[in-house]
Amino acid sequence: MPVRSSRWGCFWELRARQLQRQLQAKEERIVELETENALLHLKLAESWKVTGRDRRAETHALLREQMPWRGHSLSALTRLCLAAQKLKREMEALRSSSRGLLQSYREEYRDCLSEIVQAVQTAQLHCEALLACSAEAGRLEQSLRDVTERWQRELRERRRLQDALAELKGNIRVHCRIRPLLPFDDEAQEPVSPDSSVSGGVVHAVDDETVLVECNRPGHALINKTYTFERVYGPAESQRAVFEDVCPLLTSFLDGYNVCIMAYGQTGSRKSFTMLGPHCQEEPALPSEPRGDTGIIPRAAAELFRLISEDPSRSPEVGVSVVEIYNNDIFDLLANDGCRAASGAKRQVLPTQQGKTVVCGLTYQSVRSAAQFLMLVGRGLKLRAKQPTSVHAESSRSHLVITVTLATATSRRGPSRRPSTPAPRSDRSASAEPCQPGPRSPATGRRQSPPVPLRTRGHGLGRAAQDRLGQVRATLQLVDLAGSECAGVSGVTGPALRETSCINRSLAALSDVLGALAEGRGHIPYRNSRLTHLLQDALGGDAKLQVIVCVSPGQKHVAETLQSLGFGARARQVERGHPAPRKLR
Repeated sequence: MPVRSSRWGCFWELRARQLQRQLQAKEERIVELETENALLHLKLAESWKVTGRDRRAETHALLREQMPWRGHSLSALTRLCLAAQKLKREMEALRSSSRGLLQSYREEYRDCLSEIVQAVQTAQLHCEALLACSAEAGRLEQSLRDVTERWQRELRERRRLQDALAELKGNIRVHCRIRPLLPFDDEAQEPVSPDSSVSGGVVHAVDDETVLVECNRPGHALINKTYTFERVYGPAESQRAVFEDVCPLLTSFLDGYNVCIMAYGQTGSRKSFTMLGPHCQEEPALPSEPRGDTGIIPRAAAELFRLISEDPSRSPEVGVSVVEIYNNDIFDLLANDGCRAASGAKRQVLPTQQGKTVVCGLTYQSVRSAAQFLMLVGRGLKLRAKQPTSVHAESSRSHLVITVTLATATSRRGPSRRPSTPAPRSDRSASAEPCQPGPRSPATGRRQSPPVPLRTRGHGLGRAAQDRLGQVRATLQLVDLAGSECAGVSGVTGPALRETSCINRSLAALSDVLGALAEGRGHIPYRNSRLTHLLQDALGGDAKLQVIVCVSPGQKHVAETLQSLGFGARARQVERGHPAPRKLR
């Protein structure tokens, strides 16, 4: 233990001496560093003195150099400050306007978005409605097809019933119309109302089918004669009532039947009024105008084109010709061939190889509306022969024949399906040589237009008309006959007396033809008159003939009235076979 203690004492002494030496060395180093630090402070002080003087000198020199620019810088700085303030104000204004614009844009955006949403909703509703309408349209189309099929069946049934009715009525129908007493009648001392059912004269409508004539001659007992017709019109019957009974014939015409409607009677019995209307010498007015006295011809034109428009699948071509028979000569009132006289170009009638009649070189013009139709009729009426007489101030001195042809279009031409039916034998063979150039007209000295060859197909159509109208399927003849008259009553002389003679002879020939047909003779005298020759197909052929006998109720016209009623009674006795229609393809 004592040895160990001595050892540790020596160690600590050595360690203490060692630490003392290190402490002395540190103190010496500190003294050195303090000395060095003092020297550095002295040097620093000297450096600051030298450096301060140099910097102050440089600063004063620099200030002296920059003094001239200081004023300019201050002014520029002032301007810059002002500009900065202005820009600041403008920026504030721009920021304010931008905020307002942005706000308005936001509002508009919200409005537009609302409208778009509403439009989308509306479009959806419309789409749903469109789908519903489409379904409804499909249902209606199906209904339309069903109705169309039913309509076609009803149309076929109507045609069958109409054909049956035509067979019951006969192909020749005779109606009688009694005109009212007019101021120039001797019996019209007491005015009679147009709406009265009593004629006020010696001719009366007993009922819808019977006419009574009081035959009161001086020195003879009163004799009443009665006549029966399919229809009798009293003085109060309107033009519409007359046309309603004629209208079914237009449907037959479109079904392919030949039809003829004629007005017969003495002068002054209002035949032209019945056929054309009150202004017979002017262009007839369409029945759409506010007039109830429009005649059969303008009403038939409107009804014909109305029926055509109801069935566009037919689309036939309609041609019109207008002729007059004056002094037993035929004049084409629509001719425009350079050889036209004051009353039209003279034409001839010849038979064809098919047993029909053809008017050589007759002018046919295609029409597409009732207005065009009536324009052509008015053009022909301006050339019709007229002459005032003691009975009538504007007495027609010629027979007017308006022929309407119904033909297929040229692009759809085809042979006729209608079987040929032999016509009654006339007084000349059906075969004849082709027409030669006609003689010179005594009125104009010009050679008339040459007739067309007999092999021309159709009813009186030339090749040019055939090219325009195609194959003729049916014809409608509207005839306004000149009035029969007594020369002593009418007071005509000179050329007018010859006109009266020709009119009476042609009407007598017409009566003879009907008499021969009623008796079933083998020879029918069609060639006794140009009138009967022209109307041969309507009288003795297969046409449906409608005769309207117009009579005057006056006592002084009773002889002519009895003759007219006798003509109607003779026409009712004619029996013919029932025609077959020509189908329009």
